[in-house]
Amino acid sequence: MSPPLVEVSAISRSYSMRSGMFGRSAAVHAVDGVSLTIRRGETLGLVGESGSGKSTTGRIVLGLEPPDRGGVKFDGKPMAAPGTREWRAQRVRMQMIFQDPLGALDRRLPVAAQIREPLDIHGLGTPAEREERLRELLRAVELTQAHGARYPGALSGGQRQRIVLARALATKPDFLVCDEPVSALDVSIQAQVVNLLADLQAQLSLTLMFISHDLRVVRQISTTVAVMYLGRIVELGSADDLFARPEHPYTQALVSASPAPGRRSAGRIVLAGDPPNPAARPIGCAFHPRCPRAIARCASEVPVLSAVGGDRQVACHLVTGPQAETRDAA
Repeated sequence: MSPPLVEVSAISRSYSMRSGMFGRSAAVHAVDGVSLTIRRGETLGLVGESGSGKSTTGRIVLGLEPPDRGGVKFDGKPMAAPGTREWRAQRVRMQMIFQDPLGALDRRLPVAAQIREPLDIHGLGTPAEREERLRELLRAVELTQAHGARYPGALSGGQRQRIVLARALATKPDFLVCDEPVSALDVSIQAQVVNLLADLQAQLSLTLMFISHDLRVVRQISTTVAVMYLGRIVELGSADDLFARPEHPYTQALVSASPAPGRRSAGRIVLAGDPPNPAARPIGCAFHPRCPRAIARCASEVPVLSAVGGDRQVACHLVTGPQAETRDAA
């Protein structure tokens, strides 16, 4: 088993939110006690509905945002304070691919200059070596020098995302956080970009955190999957096992809405209502107001993420509590 490259220990992050001009401030717990381990060469898929805390988790892992509590280690060393020399050295080895490629690019600059920019910022190589690296990156994402001479507005959505990927790879990083990297693309283009990312991962031995609400894409690229709900991990396990046998009621609902190709679905589970307001988190299990199987304990006691066999961890009283033992005995 490969050693861990990224270790996330009980990170939490809250924001203050005011309702209206004269309303009281309330704490929004975007991330609450999240712990993860990502091993070298693996892809961790982070899934959940909008507002579950996925993107905030990714930003904390990259050191773009500090946690209120907990910490992150990269290659065995604690994440350095932003702006320091140590932080810049770590940033060379970790990069981010953003959701909106047009928003991530400067419309006033040719894209070749933007691919080369990380090399200039970090002072990597001579000018001639940077130009050669630029040509390598364009070839790696299956674009030409003619594409590099264009401005972002003259490229298609898929081409822009390839440019963003090339820029992220410029410094030869070990770790990429991909934040909804294909959600703005057509389905056919999504497949091309995901396949390209998977090929590059194999060629360059990259480690990925792939954030998405689309389970079809996560199923295709991930080796491990973590399911988030309202800032907490509710289920964690190997991708094949989790999709074949989801344990948490929330995971079951997500998987039922995205069945595997060629596999007969047992029927979609439709959840009632919308996710609760993060500033008014329900007491007990945050999912219990929408859970079709909730019991009295769910409304009073927060379930702890616990091992349930193999590498699977679940935070659910129905899976880890006395009810689960009764069910297994039956």
